[in-house]
Amino acid sequence: MLKDEIKKRINLAMKEKREAERDILRLTFGEIQTAEARAGKDITDEEVSQIVRKLIKSNEETLTATADASAKAVLAKENEILATLLPKALTTDEIVAHLGAVKDAIGAASNDGQATGVAMKHLKTLGLTVPGGDVQAAIKALRAK
Repeated sequence: MLKDEIKKRINLAMKEKREAERDILRLTFGEIQTAEARAGKDITDEEVSQIVRKLIKSNEETLTATADASAKAVLAKENEILATLLPKALTTDEIVAHLGAVKDAIGAASNDGQATGVAMKHLKTLGLTVPGGDVQAAIKALRAK
């Protein structure tokens, strides 16, 4: 489980005195524990990934709002660490390849929004979680052909 991996990485970061990694992983673990307390049960790896994505998004928003170079460096480092917890993102070409089975339905959709819906539904049945922006880029590539 991803939660267990985070615990191991916290301990390793403490032993190796990597304070930035230790701190952001502790924050992440705290968010996981809060989510589990609210749910009254252990959360899934997908829910843990959502928490990690939320933390990355929060850091990105702060990065754009701050002018402090040292704060930006810390936030960038935190996002780099958090990104290692997420599954490898698919490239646009890989997404297009996965969408081959529904290419006709995507082409027949009356607009990009409907095409995105078809694509997201298909990707979900494959067990893939792909950011909407990446799916939109793949749809544009498919519909351009």
